[in-house]
Amino acid sequence: MNPNQSENSNSSVLVVDDEPGMRTALRANFLRHGWRVETAASVREAARASELASFDLVVSDIHMGDGDGFEVLCSVQKNSPTTAVILLTAFGSVPEAVESMRSGAFDYLTKPVSFEQLQAAAAGVMERINEKAASAKPGMKASSPEIVQGGIVGRSPSLLRALQRARAAASTDADVLVEAESGTGKELLAKFIHQSSNRSRKPFIAVNCAAVPEHLLESELFGHAKGAFTGANAAKAGKFELADGGTLLLDEIGEMPLNLQPKLLRILQEREFERLGETRSIHINIRVIATTNASLTSMVEQGRFRSDLYYRLNVIPLSIPALRERLEDIPALARHFAERFTSDSGCAAPLLDPSFIDRLQAYSWPGNIRELSNFMRRVLSLNQGAVIDAACFDKEFQPAGKSQSASLVMPPPGTPISVIEKMHLENTLALAHGNRTHAAVMLGISLRTMRNKIREYGLPPRRFA
Repeated sequence: MNPNQSENSNSSVLVVDDEPGMRTALRANFLRHGWRVETAASVREAARASELASFDLVVSDIHMGDGDGFEVLCSVQKNSPTTAVILLTAFGSVPEAVESMRSGAFDYLTKPVSFEQLQAAAAGVMERINEKAASAKPGMKASSPEIVQGGIVGRSPSLLRALQRARAAASTDADVLVEAESGTGKELLAKFIHQSSNRSRKPFIAVNCAAVPEHLLESELFGHAKGAFTGANAAKAGKFELADGGTLLLDEIGEMPLNLQPKLLRILQEREFERLGETRSIHINIRVIATTNASLTSMVEQGRFRSDLYYRLNVIPLSIPALRERLEDIPALARHFAERFTSDSGCAAPLLDPSFIDRLQAYSWPGNIRELSNFMRRVLSLNQGAVIDAACFDKEFQPAGKSQSASLVMPPPGTPISVIEKMHLENTLALAHGNRTHAAVMLGISLRTMRNKIREYGLPPRRFA
């Protein structure tokens, strides 16, 4: 019996595709993994099937003769709202991916889709089903439905565009360079690529090039033979060797010492290397994903990074948006952190009041998701109430790099109301990093009123990103 068969034996899937060969192949794949399978050759057949029976999963082609996969998605949501839908298309596009996720699809895959990739997505469906079952138990809480895959949270168009490019990269074996700000989730994106690829069952190995002392980094990456240097009492496999068949993440690649860059370049070109102290070549089959929050092009111009290595790493360039570019994802992220940070204690996550969410969305989060995560942990640790509101935010909030008391100017007793109002406006603009729209949300006034107040008090009419 297939090792997955027992765990999926009670799970059902409806396969919808107007190509007989694709239906047969998908059906055989799901049967092999223990699913109960029904098939439909058209949108009409799929609608009828979803009316007659309930499925855990529906896998549907988007482009069909009598309609499209969005119609299938709509009928499934109408008849069985808890059923997950994965859409497939041979004509992948970013707008289509965004529309799929916005419409409520669990995932979106581009043909030709590997069975490993499809089963990884199906495993995500089963994980969601198990979480829902666990949420019925006392003290348990299911994860946010806005977790796309691999811990990445959100449904904003900018995030979905990044994930669509990442999924396209995952369908190849090409090396990837992820350039994005610190705290945006570059390692999560790298894991997303690995999990979406046909390497998902092989190792995912990560090494932070900045965290390993320079004199140990070569041994850490390439391994060493016994006696290769003082203290090498036994042979050791390096990260490249451990990642064979899978994916190696080189985090903070900009910190790679110049003297090691030629050896890394050779590995990327030849897919072979020698351990320290050995002459025997080791051949490997890996994908390398490098990440950086620095501008490698600037480092190349400054002579701090080899141009040939940069071009070899930058086969597929990717990025992940800063949190200020996806503010609509903040409510889901906040709920996700609230649930995660309270789950260990077995307590229910507190209610996040809309006023608290407004405060979160009014700030630009220069430290990105890492800063938001740390702030949520602080708020939840120091405020034990059932509701987290704006007062909790104001009490705990500290702009990056400053204490709250240092960033706000407080009026002395007896100050006229007009002066207090002006100082309050200036304080709020400071908290919102000069962004008038965010400051207006924090004050609960319209943007027009905010502009009028800025003119009334003669404040600089500047707007910052």
